Amino acid sequence: MSADEFDPMIERLFARSPQMADASLFAAEVETKLHSSNRVRTLALTVAGLVGGVIAVRESVNLNLHLSDGDAPVAGRAIGQGLQAASLDVQGAVAAGLGQFGLSDLTLGSMGGMQLFWISAGALIALAAAAVVKLSQEV
Repeated sequence: MSADEFDPMIERLFARSPQMADASLFAAEVETKLHSSNRVRTLALTVAGLVGGVIAVRESVNLNLHLSDGDAPVAGRAIGQGLQAASLDVQGAVAAGLGQFGLSDLTLGSMGGMQLFWISAGALIALAAAAVVKLSQEV
């Protein structure tokens, strides 16, 4: 068989892919894997967002702007007192909301920045290791 006859024959063979007996089962299995990983990813992102939101609210409640200096003009002191009163109201509401969820004793403010950094880094490394293990099991 010459090269001129062989190339068109190979092209014709690969142009028609044979139907496998379990093609529908394979397609259903792929769909299931796609949907299950999507649910896990959605759940993980939701949990991470909630934890981050709780931490952000907790840290912003402890924010002190120092707007009520004695040297400030009268308007500045009035604005400072208004902001301080609003901050206390918001702080009380958030503390009550966190208390309902059992998170009133959450005190991350006492930790230093480096401690929080290393805790976050350790959590990210653990998540990456879990993802590598899961990926190696699927392959």
